[in-house]
Amino acid sequence: MTPILAVGVMSGTSLDGVSTALVQLTDDPLEARLVAFRQDAYAAAERGQIIEAIARGGSRDLALLHVALGERFAGAVLQLLAAAKVAPREVAFVASHGQTVWHEPGRATLQLGDPAVIAERVGVRVVSDFRARDVAAGGQGAPLVPLADVLLFGHPERGRLLLNIGGMANVTYAPRLGVTEGALAFDTGPGVAVVDAVTRRIDPAARFDLDGERARRGKPARKVLEALLADSYFAAPPPKSTGREHFGPDYAARLVDDVKRGGGSDNDAVATATALTVETIARGIERWIRAGPEDELVMSGGGARNPWLVEQLAARVAPRPLVPFERLFFDGEAKEALAFAFLGFLTTLGKPGNLPPATGARGPRVLGRITPA
Repeated sequence: MTPILAVGVMSGTSLDGVSTALVQLTDDPLEARLVAFRQDAYAAAERGQIIEAIARGGSRDLALLHVALGERFAGAVLQLLAAAKVAPREVAFVASHGQTVWHEPGRATLQLGDPAVIAERVGVRVVSDFRARDVAAGGQGAPLVPLADVLLFGHPERGRLLLNIGGMANVTYAPRLGVTEGALAFDTGPGVAVVDAVTRRIDPAARFDLDGERARRGKPARKVLEALLADSYFAAPPPKSTGREHFGPDYAARLVDDVKRGGGSDNDAVATATALTVETIARGIERWIRAGPEDELVMSGGGARNPWLVEQLAARVAPRPLVPFERLFFDGEAKEALAFAFLGFLTTLGKPGNLPPATGARGPRVLGRITPA
């Protein structure tokens, strides 16, 4: 088929902002090529509104946020297209993940960002609500990027691990490029969500631990870390997924209080949260994935921009190679937005978009719903 253009829109649990990717897609062979990428950071007030809605929002708050996020996503798409000098009429569809406000694995998942608003403002059809069908089929609804990991980013000759350190961290084992048999994926636990929440609790003006400097100057509180690692989530086998409902602001507040109660400093609290991310990623891989020591770990996401976290993770998983995603492909920040454009493409083709061993669904399912232009 003739290549088509689509836009993937992602706003993750890290609440950094909106990522949009203009993607060229082909069916035979099944490929996705990044054409352009843009990130729009959330203002502090926007982030606060989303966090408040997640924690305490009523029906009116959620309804208004649904529309407001639809406008935000539509604006981000139009800005991306303008910068790329591509007219909306040249785009086949927009694939919008939405902003997760509730994720209760196996029971319910809710993403906001009204697709009708996006379709109306941009003038193209919108694929959205990717997770609900997997949940209806008995799955967790997450993680969903693993199918893209296997089909687009696997190694052509051997196994490869693909790690995304977003708000939560998730890892995919791709036995080989395009081979789904033997593939496995799951959320290892918190990525940067707890680190960011601890940092903001210490310094409300800070969005995150810039370059990992607070963690670098601190020292993990070992007793607190051991207690955190005893959480039942980490011992549970895949398929499994998690979110801010478990590892959110309240969890971060308890972490800070426990570190302070033991005589630790603010920086020690950030160091403890960072160590938790590193250790749970490493333990998750060691315990649940049968990958050879030579199979590289390819990392992307916001946590991959934290030099201290990366340094600690590289030491912890050695001798396994730790490789930045952009060294092999493109800017890792664009990966999830491109992946959802790819999943949206599969939806328009009537092809399944989930990986049942990763989500626990009863079988492959075509994901999402389509809002006409």
